[in-house]
Amino acid sequence: MNASDLPGAPFLAYRDQQLFIEQLRLQDLAQQHGTPLFVYSKAAMLHALSAYQRAFAGRQAKVHYAMKANSSLGVLQVFAQAGCGFDIVSAGELARVLAAGGQAKDVIFSGVGKTRQEMQLALQAGIACFNVESEAELDVLSDVALSMGQVAPVSIRVNPNVDPKTHPYISTGLKGNKFGIAHERTLQAYRHAASLPGLKVTGIDCHIGSQITTTEPYMDALDKVLDLVEQIERAGIPVDHLDFGGGLGINYNGDTPPPADALWASLLARLDARGFGQRQLMIEPGRSLVGNAGVCLTQVQFLKPGEQKNFCIIDAAMNDLPRPAMYEAYHQIVPLTLSNAATQVYDVVGPVCESGDWIGRDRALNAQAGDTLAVLSAGAYCMSMASNYNTRGRPAEVLIDGDKAHVIRARETVADQIRGESLV
Repeated sequence: MNASDLPGAPFLAYRDQQLFIEQLRLQDLAQQHGTPLFVYSKAAMLHALSAYQRAFAGRQAKVHYAMKANSSLGVLQVFAQAGCGFDIVSAGELARVLAAGGQAKDVIFSGVGKTRQEMQLALQAGIACFNVESEAELDVLSDVALSMGQVAPVSIRVNPNVDPKTHPYISTGLKGNKFGIAHERTLQAYRHAASLPGLKVTGIDCHIGSQITTTEPYMDALDKVLDLVEQIERAGIPVDHLDFGGGLGINYNGDTPPPADALWASLLARLDARGFGQRQLMIEPGRSLVGNAGVCLTQVQFLKPGEQKNFCIIDAAMNDLPRPAMYEAYHQIVPLTLSNAATQVYDVVGPVCESGDWIGRDRALNAQAGDTLAVLSAGAYCMSMASNYNTRGRPAEVLIDGDKAHVIRARETVADQIRGESLV
């Protein structure tokens, strides 16, 4: 297996048959910190970010990291220090941004169900903008802002009815999705927002889904949004910024999404052609910044042969890596040491008491009990969605910076889990 075959290359690569992340051998990290263990490459994150930064050179543009992809403080710190803003969907995420050294003025608050308390906290902090997702939310946000003697900056999230051709659970821009305001009602919603004393219209927002691997859905959504901006401004409502969300996919298993700079070269050319190239731009990438920067290390516990299936039972489970159970998602699973020995086909499964607790199906592996495997492309929507199901502690996390390993989350204990509970 060549380094170029791995998602995460060149920061994840085999050297002398051993798998390394940056300058550290993953087997050494597994021995030092135990398994399951999430390991992230800082260089891989900054490399992914640099593609967006190259694309926006000379533009009025801001990258807001969509922190739902991975909200660990050490990861947020990397992006805060690199000059990113943040896209949040809860007051808890706002607190994480501030704890990691981010600034409220660089925060966009998205999400369909913001509570009054969350609105108050965001206004007190002084966030950049609320991405409003329903007409009812406009009314509530205006009331909250007025009660505090403030005016809330808003953009309205438009649902353009564009098919991103991705998994239905991560498609967000179709008529049947819960997100945003219908394309046909957008002008009416902007007129209503402009009439409310507690709101100031500042922009327009669009996000059509996640793990998008082609350019066409973005181009379709862009044209629909720009058509709407022209209508809104003809109605006398200025739109200062254009927020085009995120959603760019990564390579999980031979996927070939366009590079971020190539995608944005096409989008910016269309913006220029339509006279919008000098507007303030915002984007909200998440997975494309962290997905291939992370791996999950896991130890083989048992090999269990069967009549129809052979099972490789590991110590990571659906509570640590929920994407396969939730979306039937594919993650490459590779050994930490390459071998020419014969392989056998296994379903790779965890110890959780659910038939849905599988990490990979029909994988050819040369594995023995005690071996350590790496589940690749685990930087996004794994730790941020991890749970304590079966009273399993969440794994430790390590951030790699060259030849240095920083523990950014200690392994969770049972005492950590039950600290807030009490007997009657």
